[in-house]
Amino acid sequence: MREHREILTNIKSDLLSLCMDSMNQKNCYDEYVLLIQNSLKQYFDIEKCCFLLFECESSKPCHIKSSFEIDFNDFHWSNFWTEASSGKLIEVPRFLSGKKEFNEFSHILSLKTESLSINCIMVLDATPKWMAFSQSEYFQYFVDIISKILNAFYKNIEILENEGQYRKLYNMTDLFHSTMDIDLILENVLTTIQDNFPNFNVELILSNDQDRQTKVQIKPFDYLSERPSAIEAFVSGKITIDQVPELNRCLLNAPIKGRQAIYGILQVSAPIGYVFSKTQEDFIRMLAHASGNALENAKLYHQSHRLISDLQLINETSHRLNMKLESKEMFMFLHKQLMKSFQPMELCFVLKNDSELELVEGSTALFDTEEGSLFINHVSRHFENSQEPLFIADCSRLIRKELQYNSMMAIPMIVEQRINGFSIVLHRDSYFFSFDSFKLMQSLIHHSSLAIANSILRNKLQEMVDHDHLTKLHARSFLDKFVENSLNHDSAGMFLLIDIDNFKQVNDTYGHQVGDEVLVQIGNQLKKVIGTRGICARWGGEELAIYIPNILADEVEKIASQIVLSIPEATNPTVTVSAGLITWNANERPKFHQFFLHADTALYNAKSTGKNKFSIFNESMLLQQ
Repeated sequence: MREHREILTNIKSDLLSLCMDSMNQKNCYDEYVLLIQNSLKQYFDIEKCCFLLFECESSKPCHIKSSFEIDFNDFHWSNFWTEASSGKLIEVPRFLSGKKEFNEFSHILSLKTESLSINCIMVLDATPKWMAFSQSEYFQYFVDIISKILNAFYKNIEILENEGQYRKLYNMTDLFHSTMDIDLILENVLTTIQDNFPNFNVELILSNDQDRQTKVQIKPFDYLSERPSAIEAFVSGKITIDQVPELNRCLLNAPIKGRQAIYGILQVSAPIGYVFSKTQEDFIRMLAHASGNALENAKLYHQSHRLISDLQLINETSHRLNMKLESKEMFMFLHKQLMKSFQPMELCFVLKNDSELELVEGSTALFDTEEGSLFINHVSRHFENSQEPLFIADCSRLIRKELQYNSMMAIPMIVEQRINGFSIVLHRDSYFFSFDSFKLMQSLIHHSSLAIANSILRNKLQEMVDHDHLTKLHARSFLDKFVENSLNHDSAGMFLLIDIDNFKQVNDTYGHQVGDEVLVQIGNQLKKVIGTRGICARWGGEELAIYIPNILADEVEKIASQIVLSIPEATNPTVTVSAGLITWNANERPKFHQFFLHADTALYNAKSTGKNKFSIFNESMLLQQ
């Protein structure tokens, strides 16, 4: 008895010395356990001993303090605790004795202390000294002391680890409050997790509306492909833990949560069967929460700058489009704005004219190909039944074909509740465009739609003003401006004023409808002869005209003669024409108000001298009138 009391006193002395000398020196639980193992060897000749450390919430060891590898995957720990929780020394249970790892051990001892959260199992090969001591009245006291000292050591290590973790968390939070750099925030989240859990894998899964330009490697959050536990964490805002046998991993999903929203998931991957402690969960939760607030602040900061930039862009676009530009200039300007703002790889503008689709200037070459037509047709079918814009992150899922381009935004051009067309932007990467980009493009197209429609309407009205509705030749007003400009800027020109001979007789004989058809036939023949060299116009009534700038002198009479000779062959009923011709060059530049008078004088001469001919103006004709 006395011997056992002395052993207990010596062990207490060793433990006290251990507490005094080692608390500030040892920095891991293994080192404390090793010192206890040395005391057991010294006083009880125990050579083989190991400790299994448990936390109350777990059903398997979260740390294994042993000099050998033990596979615990097949152990039934409920049976183990039934036999080991008595607090007494017992032989190795039958279900453990069959394991080769436990062949060298004879007894186990539970060091559980009810008031503490840490449980420890000591597995050892008992010696005669140990067995004798276990029968003494001092053994239970020894068990209590060892249990408490191990818990004290564990708590001390936990405090030191927590201090280090929270110091890092404080430093990181301090950094978060001093920066609006999203890359720096995400990098520090990953670095802090890796420093504290070096044996785990960490992944940032961010929602689709995050900035795609970040340099940090992230994974987009996809409801269709994420595991249910990750979706639950994202939706509920609470940590979830998922044991995944097919990946042989244990996944902890911590929501990256700010005050306004949840921005993604911080996913920590540990080996299958690993049990995260409450302390670890709390640390990861606080880290994810701090990063969520920092990400939100940075996002709001960048969003405010982006909104200012977006408003400036919309204002600039609206101002430019209200300058009465031609529709072609508008589309080219919009092309530039969309390319600058969204960095698409391809874009197009499509106008609807009844059931016809017209691809207009400003569109990239892709949309003239078969693949481009797939996108146009898909968007067109959508807008037949809806006016809602399209925002698609992965087109291959929707169109069901292998495509080069996966991200698409398509915005309708709506004027007075009617879709006049639409714009499409594409990028090869899935989830490339953010939701903010989608809203900005809606604003740009919305502000542009009315200006584009007005420009197209102005063009149509101008077309009507500049052309005769019957013959589709240019109108007299357009001809006047064209000639006046040519007299000021060109080096030469010819003007031929044409009158249909005996046109009243055609109307009286065949009717005015046939007379109109004759006018159309003559107009078509004039355009056929002149082509793009000059313009053809209806002067008024049965009079027509042509004007060709910069024509060579030896070509003038050939063209005039060709026109007069070709009219009878091009008309049904056949008619002839008379014409007055006037030419000029840089040395003899006529005045605009005299120009048409001279042509009319030459026409009068052709009429009065036989018709079905042309006369070239000369000054003597003025004397004959």
